[in-house]
Amino acid sequence: MVVTDSLSSDRGTILRVRGPLEFKCHLASTDARLMLKVISRTFETLQSQVKSESCVLTVCDSPVIIWPNKGVFITPEEITPNAPCEDILKWIQSDEQDPAGMRSAKKKSKKSSAPSVINLRLMMEATKTGPLSAPILSRTVQKSLFLSTSFPVDCVVRTTVNETIKDAFERLLKALTHQLCEMEKATLQHMNGTTLLVPEPLHFLLPDPKGLVTVVYPEGVPDSQLEAQRKELHQQFELPDDRPYFRRANTYHFPNEPYKDGYLRNPHLVLTHPTLDNGKVYLVQGTYSYHHYMQDHMNDNGWGCAYRSLQTICSWFQQQGYVERAVPSHKEIQQALVDVGDKKGSFVGSRQWIGSIEVQAVLNQLLGVTSRIMFVSQGSELASKGRELANHFLTEGTPIMIGGGVLAHTILGVAWSETSGQIRYLILDPHYTGAEDLQVVTDKGWCGWKGADFWDQTAYYNLCLPLRPKVF
Repeated sequence: MVVTDSLSSDRGTILRVRGPLEFKCHLASTDARLMLKVISRTFETLQSQVKSESCVLTVCDSPVIIWPNKGVFITPEEITPNAPCEDILKWIQSDEQDPAGMRSAKKKSKKSSAPSVINLRLMMEATKTGPLSAPILSRTVQKSLFLSTSFPVDCVVRTTVNETIKDAFERLLKALTHQLCEMEKATLQHMNGTTLLVPEPLHFLLPDPKGLVTVVYPEGVPDSQLEAQRKELHQQFELPDDRPYFRRANTYHFPNEPYKDGYLRNPHLVLTHPTLDNGKVYLVQGTYSYHHYMQDHMNDNGWGCAYRSLQTICSWFQQQGYVERAVPSHKEIQQALVDVGDKKGSFVGSRQWIGSIEVQAVLNQLLGVTSRIMFVSQGSELASKGRELANHFLTEGTPIMIGGGVLAHTILGVAWSETSGQIRYLILDPHYTGAEDLQVVTDKGWCGWKGADFWDQTAYYNLCLPLRPKVF
């Protein structure tokens, strides 16, 4: 563990510094004890570089350069060390630039409550000041092992409101130094002969009030071989052992980084919750991808809604670290149903619908996830299921697939009043055929709160409620 920072508030900013540190050392002996000493000395050299006046932090997409060990010297000169740290945002380049040359802060969605992130690049000055001496060359002939690699530093600090640049960057440098200590521990612990495993800093967002935690894992070592370390972390942060918090799939996704696969994540987060008398809101827990018609170069308009709802559910289990396999395609879903004997071979490649029972079978076959099925003889009865649905989101927190007639939807939460029985459903609609545009998806109701009249009052419905595996 490196550092913790609360993200429970949307005030303040996140300072995130990244950059490779070159790790180079000569091993004159393969004696394990001597090798460890040389590696430790090399880490001491890296720490001294970070603490030296040659250390430079550049603010990405801006002209701002900061020397944190020179009394926090900053260019441009308009920025002073005692200015609020948030002032740096004004200099970060956006699509627009004013005539004076100052960059305006990158625009965020008016609905977004995510903290602003200031990305920094760690660099070292190569040019030395003062008198230069003539170079001296010497040659030594000896056998030695040369280790050379780049360590991917990735350090995060959350600033407080009105915290000065000077104070924030002093904390950042302390966190960075501490991260190097943790990287040294991970390197020495997982050293295998003369093989050096690169230490990899990863950030995890834990339940409030624990906040953001940075953990160093050895790169290339699978999660299955890190169970002992993850168990220690669960004990350290008093977390239950029946949920994964520190698997790589749970790595925190910073709000300013796009997802490489292009899918929208958690579009419901920008919505305003409905207000009910004595009502409470119960929501899906964690991250999922929004899967809908016409994605992945697949024309499933008119028949693939349940497949898409299933894909959304599978993405949830993947992104919570319960499974490592990719979200299944329509063909893989169909093949799974053939493999369990639910369908004949001709079903693969067809355009046949599936329902909640098939979704349950595929989750079990492909992910090893069990589900509970809720049967509702007519849509009007769904209004009486508030307690069961609320309890599901409170205890399991997984998306629910609901199918009725020829339509399937994903339920992401409920707003329910125990006293009045009023209920609203948070629906993610897989029938959407447009682009990955959050504004359109939310403004047009493809992800939105619906009343009891959303359901066909006379049609039957089956709900598939996936259950969390009890693993960590």
